[in-house]
Order: sequence, then C-alpha cells, then structure tokens
Amino acid sequence: MVDGESGAVLAKSFAPQSEAPILAVHNGWAEQNPDDWWSYLKEALRSTFNSANISSNEVQAIGITYQMHGLVLVDKDLQVLRPAIIWCDSRAVPFGEKAFATLGHDYCLNHLLNSPGNFTAAKLAWVRANEPEVFDHIYKYMLPGDYFAMRMTGDVCTTVSGLSEGICWDFAYNSLSDKLLSFFGIPKEMIAQQVPTFGEQGRLSESVAQELGLKAGIPICYRAGDQPNNAFSLNVLNPGEVAATAGTSGVVYGISDKVCTDPKSRINIFAHVNHMPEQTRLGVMHCTNGVGILNAWMKRMVAPKVSYEQFNQMAAHAPIGSDGVSVLPFGNGAERILENRQLQASIHGINFNNHNANTLARAAQEGVAFSFKYGMDIMQATGMSMRVIRAGHANMFLSPIFRTTLSTVADAMIELYDADGSIGAATGAALGSGFFASADEAFRSLRKIEVVVPDRNHHEQYLEAYSRWERELKQDLLAY
Repeated sequence: MVDGESGAVLAKSFAPQSEAPILAVHNGWAEQNPDDWWSYLKEALRSTFNSANISSNEVQAIGITYQMHGLVLVDKDLQVLRPAIIWCDSRAVPFGEKAFATLGHDYCLNHLLNSPGNFTAAKLAWVRANEPEVFDHIYKYMLPGDYFAMRMTGDVCTTVSGLSEGICWDFAYNSLSDKLLSFFGIPKEMIAQQVPTFGEQGRLSESVAQELGLKAGIPICYRAGDQPNNAFSLNVLNPGEVAATAGTSGVVYGISDKVCTDPKSRINIFAHVNHMPEQTRLGVMHCTNGVGILNAWMKRMVAPKVSYEQFNQMAAHAPIGSDGVSVLPFGNGAERILENRQLQASIHGINFNNHNANTLARAAQEGVAFSFKYGMDIMQATGMSMRVIRAGHANMFLSPIFRTTLSTVADAMIELYDADGSIGAATGAALGSGFFASADEAFRSLRKIEVVVPDRNHHEQYLEAYSRWERELKQDLLAY
C-alpha cells in the first residue's frame, strides 16, 4: 500500500508465511489451486490494513502482479475447471517443441520472438490432448493475474504483455497469432478481451468488495507479470536498462527497442509494460527456475532451525568456490537456458571428511549466481549490455555471498533499491489511474540503498569456481 502524495510505503504483507505448496503429481509437473491464491490475498490484505491503520475507503486504485505463464481455465460460470498449471510445470515441453519444428524456427523467432516452448499456449495444448473433457468445457483461459482480476470484477480480460508471455501474440502483425492458435487447436473465443497494461481494466464488484473489506467500485488500473513488473518497480523502462530478481525462480531482464533473438531460443522476449505499436519496448530475459526454491531446500536439508539471515552467515564461513563443491540448481522443471531440458539438480565434489553445512550453503548460493552468469552470457551474445543491474533489496539479494558472487563473475555493478513487486504494482495502479502523470513522477521516491561492486581482490578465484561449475554443467548436459 503506497501513499500517492509522498510515495511512502504505508504497509505491505505477504501470505502464506512460508513457501506456498506446489502439487507435483509426477516429476516435472507443478500445480496450485487458484482458490488458495485467493485465500492468501485475503490474509495479506487484512495484515496490510492492520499495519497501515487507515480506512479502506481511502484506496483509490488496485494494481496486480502475478506469476507468469500459468494456465487457469474457467467455464461459462467463471468456475475453475482444474488446478492451475504453473510456470515451472514441464509437461507441455513436447507440444512447444513440435510447434517450433513444424511452424519453423524462423517463423517463431520473427513473429512470436520465442519458441512456443513450455509457455501458456503449449500448456493449453496439453490439456486439449490429455483432458478433452476439461477442454470441452473451457469458456476462457487466463493467466494467474487475469484470474485475480476476474475474481475482483467479474470481467475476463488480459493484456498484450500477457498474451505475449503465453506466446499467443504475433509481433510482426501486432495481433493474435492465428497460425499458432490454429496449430494448437485453440479457438480464438477462448482468448480473453484485451485491455491496456495501464488504465482502467474493471471495477471491484459489490460482493467481492464486502469479502475483501474494501469499497465497491475501486478500479483495477495496472496488470503485469512478475518479471516485467519487477523491472517496472525499479524504473527499468528504456533500452539498455536491466533488472534482476531472485525469488523462487531467478531472472535477469533487460529492455530492448529491437528484436535480437537467440537462435536456440534459450532466452525469452516479451512485450514490456510500456510496449506499444509505435514504441517498441521488449523485455529480454533469462530465467533459472531453481533459485530461491534451491536456497530454501538446502536450508531445510542442512540447517532447518536457522533463519535465512543465519543461513547467509553460514555460507560466509565457507571459502570462495565452496572448497570444490558445485551445485547445479536445475531441479524445478525444464530450463529455458538449457534448451528446455529438465536436467534436475545435482551436487558435485563433496568430500565427507572436509565439507559441512556451511560448504553446502555457500555452494547453493554460488550455484544460483553461476546460473545467472550462464544466462547473462547468452543475453549478451544478442547485444544486451549488462554493466549495471538494478534489483530490489529482497529474497536472495539479501545474501552478501550471492550478490558479491554474481557481481564478480558477471563483472557488473548491482544497484539495490528499496523496492519489490508489490510496491511496483501499487505504483502502476497510481500511474494507470492518472494519479501520476508520468513514470518520472511515479518513481520520484525510489531509493537506492546499496551498491555492490565486483570483488577485484578475489576475481580469479570466483572465475575459477565458475569455470568448474560450467564444466560440471556441460558434463551433465552430455549425459542427459
């Protein structure tokens, strides 16, 4: 909750208080119940209002940000038909790969800017092939953020940015991709109505307003996926600017005004929040699925009773390079930077006599930083500059080991800001409602709190550790 006049954050909260569960019926599957998301929203909203100590009547606009690439299906009564297939679910990879091969690499990269891969349209194609009784009852498919907006307003709508992340948008024709939809057998009628990223997208209904403890009629004025929104929250809007985040998954996200694709489609390109037909603004990103989820898993395994701050301190007690231990953090679904391979995570180089919990803590955090470096090298090969990276002072960027390792191996300065996705969504709502006249006005209170620079004194040690990690990765890929 952001005060429009001062830009100050009045309160923020999150729910659940520990990692939200993911249902994995089979290896590579990942589902969540949208009703659980709604319960989390209500819990966090109550906590936010209790902390802010203001009247709900003062709320002027709502912004939504959400986990990208998820698939939510509803019938004509707007009832959810099955659990949501979320971003890290890998079951649709063969469908995307078949589309990439059949439609042609040139077509996909020039029109869709990506391989259809494991994104939302491919997930919907999987449902069509494997759950025809569900597919026959679909009225609309939505992204997770579209679902929240539907619950709030009763309207089913989406954005061009959202359509592009589902790989349903043809950038050459600036319209829905008839060719992809036809290939997957997806009727255009299943696509939600388009609304602008900034601007009124619907108003809070009377019944839901009572449920949430808000006043009816509040407009929803902004919607963006977590990575475009993270970049927006850091005022990353123009070519050459770069943002990063390290939550459950980890992303480096840069802005370009021209299409520069990777021939193997190992990086993703979507419409950024300020992309328009007359102003090309593309978000070029790499993603590692196993980032915070690896860090959390390792903490549960080797130090379940300590806090994350204490876990970070444990990592600092191990030497640079983790005394020869390398962790490949690829255990959370198919990885785009690995050409959609579902490699699985692995730990290399453990000596039972010499290594301990501190070693594994550091190796996990270094492994995540090294995966960022691997993806950034692919981005740089397309012409992206990575000299300065902006990030929120949150999640794994709270770890000195992680951020110093990343800065050093990437040879980049990292600027940390007092910002996060929820603040970005609130700021986007204010901008979309017209409360702010421009992005410059919206971000006048954005505060840089720390700058991380490469560790020149130990540069060779970090690069040696990265080279060892990369060798392990190449060996695992050969054996895959």
